[in-house]
Order: sequence, then C-alpha cells, then structure tokens
Amino acid sequence: MKPLHLLLSILAVACLAAVPLGVTNTYYLHLIETIMIYAILLFGLDIVVGYTGQVSLGHAGLFGIGSYVAGVLFFHLQMPIWIILPAAILIAAAFGAVLALPALRVTGPYLAMVTLAFGTIIQILINEMTFLTEGPLGIKINKPSIAGHILTKSEYFWLVAALLVLSLIVVHRILKSHLGRSFEALRDSPIASDCMGVSVYRHKVFAFVISAGFAGLAGALYSYSEQYISPNTYNFELTILFLLAIIMGGRKSRTGALLGASIIVLLPKMLDDISTFRLIALGVAILVTAGSAVAVSKGRADPRRVAVPVVGTILLAIFSFWLEAVTDWRLTIFGVMILFVVYYLPDGIVGFVRNLFFSSRRTALAVKSDLVKAQEAVPDAAKGKGETLLAAKGVLMQFGGLKALNEVDLTVKRGTIHGLIGPNGSGKSTMMNVLTGIYVPTAGAVEFSGKSLVGLAPADIAEAGIARTFQNVQLFGEMTALENVLVGLHHTFTTGLAGIALRTPKWKGEEQGARARAMALLEFVGLESLASEEARNLPYGKQRLLEIARALALDPQLLLLDEPAAGLTAPDIVELLAIIRKVRDHGITLILIEHHMDVVMGVCDTVSVLDFGQKIAEGLPNEVQSNAKVIEAYLGGAPA
Repeated sequence: MKPLHLLLSILAVACLAAVPLGVTNTYYLHLIETIMIYAILLFGLDIVVGYTGQVSLGHAGLFGIGSYVAGVLFFHLQMPIWIILPAAILIAAAFGAVLALPALRVTGPYLAMVTLAFGTIIQILINEMTFLTEGPLGIKINKPSIAGHILTKSEYFWLVAALLVLSLIVVHRILKSHLGRSFEALRDSPIASDCMGVSVYRHKVFAFVISAGFAGLAGALYSYSEQYISPNTYNFELTILFLLAIIMGGRKSRTGALLGASIIVLLPKMLDDISTFRLIALGVAILVTAGSAVAVSKGRADPRRVAVPVVGTILLAIFSFWLEAVTDWRLTIFGVMILFVVYYLPDGIVGFVRNLFFSSRRTALAVKSDLVKAQEAVPDAAKGKGETLLAAKGVLMQFGGLKALNEVDLTVKRGTIHGLIGPNGSGKSTMMNVLTGIYVPTAGAVEFSGKSLVGLAPADIAEAGIARTFQNVQLFGEMTALENVLVGLHHTFTTGLAGIALRTPKWKGEEQGARARAMALLEFVGLESLASEEARNLPYGKQRLLEIARALALDPQLLLLDEPAAGLTAPDIVELLAIIRKVRDHGITLILIEHHMDVVMGVCDTVSVLDFGQKIAEGLPNEVQSNAKVIEAYLGGAPA
C-alpha cells in the first residue's frame, strides 16, 4: 500500500473509532452502526453483482439467516458471541451454496426470480417455525458479553467498526487476488473464462458462498444491534434496497458500498423532514450543475445529455420549497432519485466522481523486472514430433435437423501447424468448439494424448493442455492487458481463501511469479508497453495478439487459433506470422483456422478443408490449393 493511502486509512479508522466519543445521541450512533452493518453485507453482495455480474434478490434472506442463527443460539442455548458470529457466517455460507448450486444454472431474470423465491421461502420458514424462531413474536436479544462484561453501546459500536474494517480488508484482498480476477473475468466473457481454465459455474458458486458469509455476519451483528428480530424485517423491500445501494453507490468499489449503505439508511429518514429535504434537493442541484459544467468543459459529456439531469435537479429543488410537507411524496421522490442515478450514472455516484475528477485508468500492477528477466515466457512443449497428438474420428455435430459437422475425421501431429479452412458456414468454428468442450458432439470420438475429451468441461480441457483464441475477440474488456494474461495463469495458484485473506508468503510468491510470467508473455508478443492499458482500449490488432498471449499462459500442448488474421492490416499480419512461427519453434502444436490463404500457405504443414460440415480434402498446402473440390467449394464452380 502506498504511504499516502496507508496514512489516509489510519486517519479514517481513527475517526471511526472516535465517533462514540463525539456523538452522544444514541439514535445517531445507532444509525451509523446500522450503516456499518449494511456495508459489511454490501461488500459481499458487490462480489456477486459488481464482479461476477449476477443479479441476486436473495440476500435479505441470507441476512435473515444470520440474524436468526444469532437469535436462536442466544435465546435457546445462551451461546457467547465468539461462537455465534462464526456460526452465523458458516451457516449463511452453507445456505448460500444450497441456493447457488441450482440458481446459477440459470441466468438473467431467471436467476433473479430464483433468488427472490429463496428470500420469500426463508421469510415464510422463519415465520412458521415457531418452535425454533418464536414465529411472529420474534426474539429479544441482549447486548453481547465478553468475559462476563456486557458491552455498552459504545463498546458494541467499536466491535462492529472493527469487524467492518476487517471485512473490508478481507474483501479487498480477495478481489485483488487471482480469485478476484476470475470473478471479474466471468462477467466480461464466461466462454473465454471457461476456456482459460476458470470454471464459470464453480467460481460463481464460490463467489455466492463468500457473499453469503458476509451477509450472515452482518445479520448476526444486526440482531445484537437491534436487540429484537422478527420475520417482517427480512422482506422483499429490504433486498431491493440492498441491490439499489450497490447500483447507487457504485459497483466494484468498497467506497461505493459504504456510500450505498449510507444512502439507504439515511435518505428515507431525511426525506421525512421538509427542511432537510430542501437542503438535500438544493445541494444535489448545485452538485449536478457544477459537475455537468466541469464534464462539458473537459469534453467528457454531451451538453444535450446532461441537460435533462441538470434541469431535473433544479426543478426538484424548486419543488421542495413549494411543498409544505414531504411525507406523502417521500416514496415518489425516492423512486425518482433512484431512477435518475440508474439511468444517468450507470457506474454509480462513486464511479461518476472518479470519472469526472480522477483518471479512469486502472492502477498498474507492480512487476519486479528481475523476476521478468528470469522467466521463460513460453516453455518448450513435450517432445515427439510426428506422433498423433489429437485424433477426432467420425465427429457428428447436429443442431436439430442441421448437421454442422458430418462424420469428420481429423488427425493432428505433434509439433506441426495444421490448417483448417473452408467457406463460411463450413463447420470450422463448430469443430473448434467441439475440440474445446463448448459443444458436446452428437456422435464420434475426440482423443487428446490418448485420452477422450468428449463430455469434459472447457475448463478441464484447458487444464489438459488445449488453449484457444476466438473468431470474435473475447477479452476481458475492463481488465488491463496484464490482468488478462494473469487470468490465463490462474492454474498456477494453489493458495486457498485463508491464505489470500492473510496474504501469506506462499500467496505473495505465487502472485509475484505470475505477474513476472505475464509480463514475459506480453514481451513475447510485443505488448509489454501496453501492459497497464485496459484491453477494450487496445487497437484491434493488439487485441488479437493479447488473446494469443493469454492462451499461451495455459502452457498448452495444442493451441487453436480461430481466424487470428481477420481484420488485420498487412503489417499486423506479418507480426502475427512471426509470432506463430515462434510458438511452433517451442514445440507447441497449432490448429489454424484462417481465410487468408497467404497465411495458411506460409506456415501450415498440413491443411484440411471442410465444406457443408464434411471434410473434402486434406494434404500438403500446395496439394490442397490445386484440389478441384477445394476450388469448386471456394469459387462455386469447376476449375478452368
């Protein structure tokens, strides 16, 4: 951590610890305490929503589970807090796994509906299981005691503050590790993640379990804070507030989670008082107007786009002074403000401020140059040139009545470049998807190094030694070039969650080694100067090279390149050919799908031709080039 950041963090913790000393009103102290508890839950929820891109409406139920674990253990068994808090985390995490296993088989609105149903079921169970939860009567809980001493309000505030800081550190370390990069990659391109050895389903479940654990901790702390819990607290409205807190505060930001928690706790209460509402409306109008003026002056915003929010906030300020009472309009105003943030500030308030006043460039990861020099970017593949590495026999891929592949045989020798060509729609990319596990063939066999690949998940095939690029570039756009390659190096990490949270020497060594290897791979393809640039900002030709570097991070025996020269300029193609030859020189076998015949003829040892899902020719490049069937397939007629 930079010295300035460390100093600011220490000052922030000191100010938080001093709050009970300066705030004597217990009501305000309780509000700040509730914000901290909600923030702990939002740290976890942001992993699911902000990083993996899933929409969960079940976190109110997980929050309720944590609360009732604390309530039941205290009410029935008089357990101490040092047992209750770990129990709440573990039980909520277990329920999170139970929810995630079936829920994450679906996506989009279906996932939201499944998680919403889970939250509703939990609320009903809490209400009906009177023998355990006391049902609608609720459970009364006393402030916790430690070594026989019952904590005062100030002491419990400090306990919550300490757990907030600890939760923030743990979440930050997780998200800045290989796990965090995997979560972020899932959102940008699930298919590419799977083909990089990062199992999409497994890591989504993992993210959900971690998130549920934080919800359980927050729920247990909330029960002690309120000293009374009842089923009606954990309803649909609460889960919507949690989701809106992430959206309004800003995803992928711990500061956004803290701000979002403050908004959902304080704003509804502030809107109860007309004078406070007027101050808020006036302040928002001034901030939006000033911010929009700065954005327009810097060329970051279109005047026509910012006109609506500026006029809207000014009208809201005028409307606030016209109103006599705000109570009847509270929900309407709250809804309009949420709509405004969601539509005009898609990155949340924190994201808006960051983009407006600070550089949007991601912080470059530190890489030790001496480690980079010691790294071997592309290790030599296994010897045995001429042996059969991949054998596909009678592969049939049928979609309804369409046979995309019809009894195709393909034999690839180790250490060669095998071209796979054919007109558009001939089945080339389908074959690539079959070989990498994205499609399971309807019939036929695919063997790699003597082992069958049929039925294996893409992540398992990647770990077996097959890497690929994509016809349409599948990079992780919001991640830097270096981070993209680090995702490909996910398989080199063996440290578990505890080691990540504690930043053990083992994890630090793995992280530094992976960063050095990633930089060496970028140097291998000529992108070392662009290591800290976001992938979506790279020129198209450089994106193609970055995909190759990321694929090589898997240490593959077989590399599949799906039209790598598509859309490239002549100088870019020359650079690409040089890299392909360098890869082959390291003993790595390649399958090359390409429409540029000069590329195919220039580097391929063997060429197979597909047409309408069938192999029509195979042999040396010159033989295939003059084959009558190939000419007819490409030109639509017999050769002259």
